Amino acid sequence: MHLTVIILPLLSFVINTLFGRSLGNSKIAIISTFNMAVTFIISVILFYETSIIGQVLNIDVSQWIRSEYLIVNWGFLFDQLTTTMLIIVNSISFLVHLYSTEYMRNDPHLGRFMSYLSFFTFFMLILVTANNYLQMFVGWEGVGLCSYLLINFFSARIQANKAAIKAMVLNRIGDFGLTIGMLMLLFVFKSLDYSIIFSLAPYYTEEYIIIMNKSFSVLDLTTFFLLIGAIGKSAQLGLHTWLPDAMEGPTPVSALIHAATMVTAGVFMIIRSSPLFEFAPTTLFTISIVGCLTAFFAASTGLLQNDLKRVIAYSTCSQLGYMVFACGVSAYNVAIAHLFNHAFFKALLFLTAGSIIHSLADEQDLRKMGGLTQLLPLAYVMMLIGSLSLMGFPFLTGFYSKDFILEVTLSKYTINSAFCYWLGTLSAFFTAYYSFRLLYYTFLSKPNGYKSTYNNIHESNITMVLPLCALGFLSIFVGFAFKDMMVGIGTNFWDSSIFILPSIMNHINDAENIQLFLKWLPVIFSILGAMLALLVYNYLKNILLSNLIMYKALYSFFNKKWYFDKIYNEIIAQYISMMGYHYTFKTLDRGIIEIIGPFGIADTFIKISKSTSFLQSGYLHHYIYTIFFGAITLVILTSNYIKLQFWTDLRIIIVIAPLIVYFNIRKNNYGNN
Repeated sequence: MHLTVIILPLLSFVINTLFGRSLGNSKIAIISTFNMAVTFIISVILFYETSIIGQVLNIDVSQWIRSEYLIVNWGFLFDQLTTTMLIIVNSISFLVHLYSTEYMRNDPHLGRFMSYLSFFTFFMLILVTANNYLQMFVGWEGVGLCSYLLINFFSARIQANKAAIKAMVLNRIGDFGLTIGMLMLLFVFKSLDYSIIFSLAPYYTEEYIIIMNKSFSVLDLTTFFLLIGAIGKSAQLGLHTWLPDAMEGPTPVSALIHAATMVTAGVFMIIRSSPLFEFAPTTLFTISIVGCLTAFFAASTGLLQNDLKRVIAYSTCSQLGYMVFACGVSAYNVAIAHLFNHAFFKALLFLTAGSIIHSLADEQDLRKMGGLTQLLPLAYVMMLIGSLSLMGFPFLTGFYSKDFILEVTLSKYTINSAFCYWLGTLSAFFTAYYSFRLLYYTFLSKPNGYKSTYNNIHESNITMVLPLCALGFLSIFVGFAFKDMMVGIGTNFWDSSIFILPSIMNHINDAENIQLFLKWLPVIFSILGAMLALLVYNYLKNILLSNLIMYKALYSFFNKKWYFDKIYNEIIAQYISMMGYHYTFKTLDRGIIEIIGPFGIADTFIKISKSTSFLQSGYLHHYIYTIFFGAITLVILTSNYIKLQFWTDLRIIIVIAPLIVYFNIRKNNYGNN
């Protein structure tokens, strides 16, 4: 049963790929959705056995690599962290498969799309169930490959091509850091197995490595490179630019990538590696700063985006920042709880956005919508639930984890935790603002689209409605249902799957005792942000546009995403391309390497052949001289009984005689010519 949960998505991919043409789109959709339904049911059973009963299981299926001290098995670890991720991945994947059967019904390549979705799910399951870093890396690279295929699904569109390449390249940067981190783990611990590395980590806290005459903590340096991998995969500040561009793929892909699979992989890796990160305080400090800056940057950028899916994409980036800086203050259990809650309301937002786009003939610009409250009442209710949960409205799913992250962060009582708390609180204000801006433009404002679009508008099919209703229910109740189990005081739900130092755990427990005003401050900021958005776009929008030059400058700054793409494209990328052409290509590839390499070797032999070819003169005495002096040279070099004096007498002959022969041959050749 444990391996079936991994095999079924792979089986769907194989069947759809090999027999898709003969089966047809309808049968492919049924097979894929049925397999994912069974996978989800098995995940629920495994969650009960592992997380509720406590039956942790480590399965070694077969040996993969055996080279001296490096032994890597195909192994699977089913503990509380793994089964929680299984619930997230398989529930969202099942709902996305079901939703896609209707959303992509008219696409001639539905079979290929469904096979990609199943393959994506398979690699994510490999990632979360692996019991060693190398097998996790297989899943890590697999989800990167599938994200490329799915983002570029509409391959005839140039923007889809660019977005897919961008996602692949930026993730390669992060993967390079992860690879170095894994090599350092192998160098230090002589293993890549979780159990070995995590059990030995406390004994390496005082180990240092010298690089360029500077001393670095081994654990700090190793975890820093692992963090680079997480920054790339989870779209943290610096390597985040691929995430909004991933919206070029079909909407169900966006829901799967942003809610349950690819972007959660980096956060999962940090949480899985908590026994390493806990003994690397410098890296934890870096994580907290990167996370809170990402949350603030993405929330501020989402304020003034005009693409429906991009607004939700930047909210994903912001929420990932919350999860990351929660890991930075060692609140791994709160981070995974927020990841769990976030998956449901973020999938709800994306699938509802897909339903709206589907109804409006693929229109995604917020400014061309409006007045949909009565035309699409179900979509309005679902978007309202998702937005309220996202902004952390009291007693909805997001409230029980997002606000608790801020409380736990503040309870650590350090400068960086206070910095993270206030940036996170300000980000909550921005989140509420852009959530209600989205609601206003889409539903509450006056209709601003084409009349033909509004004449043909319709509510989605039951196949699309069922996933929305299920996610809406979960977005309301799942946070309350699992709060005490996952992050309540005294709970042993996570057991040994997450490691937190006892001294840090005391700070997390102190979150219950911070001032009531500071507890409610993020909620107050969220409500103020929502009210301000409604006020601005109902009454003040025209006044701001006509009178405030500063507003226009800020609009341009935030709408252009802090000019990150402009800086990357026009400064960094062009400079690197120029350097690559002038130095790497012209000087190395077509210069030194060609001279030393194939062209140089060929030219050298040609020149040697031409310069020695005249020795073939055709005169017998020339050949006799050559044989004679060659024989003398061979005897001198190989004999052990030649006296030193004899060598002194012959060396004049050995040196001068070939020269005499050489000039004699040249003289004869010139004479003949």
